[in-house]
Amino acid sequence: MRSSGFSTPRRRRTAVTFVSALTLLSLAACGTSSSGDQDPAPGGSADAATPLDPKTKLTLTIDCMPPAAKKAELKQWKEDVATFNKTYPNITIDGRSTPGQCLEPPRFTAMLKAKSQPDVFYAYFTDLDQVLDNDGAADISAYVNEKTVPALADIDPDVMKVLKKDDKLYALPTSNYRMGLLINRGLFEKAGLDPDTPPSTWEEVREAADKIAGLGKGIAGFGEYSAGNTGGWHYTATVYGEGGEIVGPDGKAAFNDATGKRVAQNLYDMRWKDDSMGKTQLLKWGDLQKQMATDKLGMFLAAPDDITYMVQQLGADYANFGMGPMPGQKATLFGGNSYMIKKGISSDKIKAAVAWLDLKTLSPGKGQFEWSRTKADGLPVGLPQPAFFTGAAKEKDDKERADHATMPVENFRAFTDNPVDGKAEPPKAQEVYKVLDTVMSTLLTNKNADIDKLLDTAEQQVNQVLANQ
Repeated sequence: MRSSGFSTPRRRRTAVTFVSALTLLSLAACGTSSSGDQDPAPGGSADAATPLDPKTKLTLTIDCMPPAAKKAELKQWKEDVATFNKTYPNITIDGRSTPGQCLEPPRFTAMLKAKSQPDVFYAYFTDLDQVLDNDGAADISAYVNEKTVPALADIDPDVMKVLKKDDKLYALPTSNYRMGLLINRGLFEKAGLDPDTPPSTWEEVREAADKIAGLGKGIAGFGEYSAGNTGGWHYTATVYGEGGEIVGPDGKAAFNDATGKRVAQNLYDMRWKDDSMGKTQLLKWGDLQKQMATDKLGMFLAAPDDITYMVQQLGADYANFGMGPMPGQKATLFGGNSYMIKKGISSDKIKAAVAWLDLKTLSPGKGQFEWSRTKADGLPVGLPQPAFFTGAAKEKDDKERADHATMPVENFRAFTDNPVDGKAEPPKAQEVYKVLDTVMSTLLTNKNADIDKLLDTAEQQVNQVLANQ
């Protein structure tokens, strides 16, 4: 599952297993190079660090332009193109829109193999290795500085780090998320709990889940994924929160230890001893959101944009939700989306791409951060995401976001006022998550699950995955 661009729910992407030769050939035939003005060594020119000359004339292809169905988002895209063209009147922004989600995994992989990606293409943080394995992205290190991206010094170093390989920069961020504990405020109040003080430890989560489940009527206190790689994703997030690792510094599985076993045992106990997780299991992304939106679930681990999905797609109310930090608070899994620039295009095209991304995704008060416009267009304002700014840029963005909020931002204070250090997803993330799905699904469906055996087997399988990097 892939995100579809600006102001839309983030999705996890499942592993890709097959791409047809026909798809590869069709993508290769289509191509996306708009002007053919390629530079054999982009980044090598002496003027790479200087901003784009406003007189430059070229066409820049960019994917993930909002589709017609997203009227407000498409309106904003067109407005930003017009703003961009005030400075660069001779640059044509050729936006490419894909029906449905922006980039499905098979299409993304086929595009890379066929070298048919647009000049500026969308990717997850975790896609970097795949893109570089296919020689798909330009090294933009020389092009990105405080003249071309004025807010650069205020972008979270953790975010920039995951966009680099061997100290070379290959992408610029467009969104990011940090996971926390999402709660149903109405159910908290009915169970006699304080929704302004969500649980911050797993002991507190377990106690609160038991009280919420005690309301009866098929209500679960806490929900968890265990299918479609999402179970492994959440097991990883929980282990991080407790200070553990999934893959250690030696490149081998590190979760089969006291921390990993404690996480597994706690989930087992909540499911089978407390009966606070409900009978329905083998859930994947979308299932917990439906339960929460219909007041059948009290808590689950999530990122802030899950709330947008529940409101916009499931008819829920922003006021009914709140967030707290990741239980344990030792670390939290973070991820996000970025734009990369196609390897082999001209130096001027790279400069134009950086200039566009600076306007659209990286400038407080502009593009996606023009919150007054977002509110006027009927889109949500107030969620603590994207949140990759620090320092003065963060102060400016936080104030404008709060000034134009369309939801009760105080519901997220426990999350925003207790920041937890972000930890990136493990290498070979989707393949690792697939293995860990089995741990989660067995824990939650088999009362006789052997935790030690489950983790021993998963450790062996993950090490096999990592050995094939």
